[in-house]
Amino acid sequence: MYTERVSRLTGAVVWVNKPDAGGTGRVLPDGCMDLLWHEGRLLVAGPDTRAYVTEGVPGVWVGLRFYPGTAPALLGVPAYALLDQRVELGDLWPAADVRRLRDRVGGAVDPAAALEEIALERALPPDPSLRRLVEALDAGRPVAAAADELGLGARQLHRRCRAAFGYGPKTLARVLRMRRALALARAGVPLAETAVRAGYADQPHLSREVRELAGLPLTGLLGG
Repeated sequence: MYTERVSRLTGAVVWVNKPDAGGTGRVLPDGCMDLLWHEGRLLVAGPDTRAYVTEGVPGVWVGLRFYPGTAPALLGVPAYALLDQRVELGDLWPAADVRRLRDRVGGAVDPAAALEEIALERALPPDPSLRRLVEALDAGRPVAAAADELGLGARQLHRRCRAAFGYGPKTLARVLRMRRALALARAGVPLAETAVRAGYADQPHLSREVRELAGLPLTGLLGG
């Protein structure tokens, strides 16, 4: 069973997942990074360029999903260093600090709230230009137009995107476009109309992009 709530950390989401033993799950690319707690371990989920298939590991998973582009400042590492990876927090921070944080979350009545508190204590003010970029791309504006709005050249924008999101602005735009399309399709919008409203050339283009990013055909995702 999966539940989530809005975090007190701007733009973030706190979630709890209790997967069925032996089952598998599929985490789709979303431009985000997560701080995870599971069975006494603190981990970081880096940004994904393709679906991450979980193995249905038993036990409760607790996570804090950061707003796109905001996790690297808190973690102290660029997003591209964690691209398509799940790593121990101890690989990024001093071992003594991580042990103390593990004890704190593990001893809490509400591990999700404890994880959120840790992030709130360490979070830095978000870069408003990165949020404007995400909003522009999520609204379907072309990368070049979004760069012009921010007053950034192509190389500078690409460099900042890799550090904040793990990949360049075109990949980020593709990920956000897929998320828009899935939201429309799940709301019952016909697929041909979904493709147009989400910014695809046509329905076959939508299908190709979803299969490439999610690893399943669109109908498979909608039925799951």
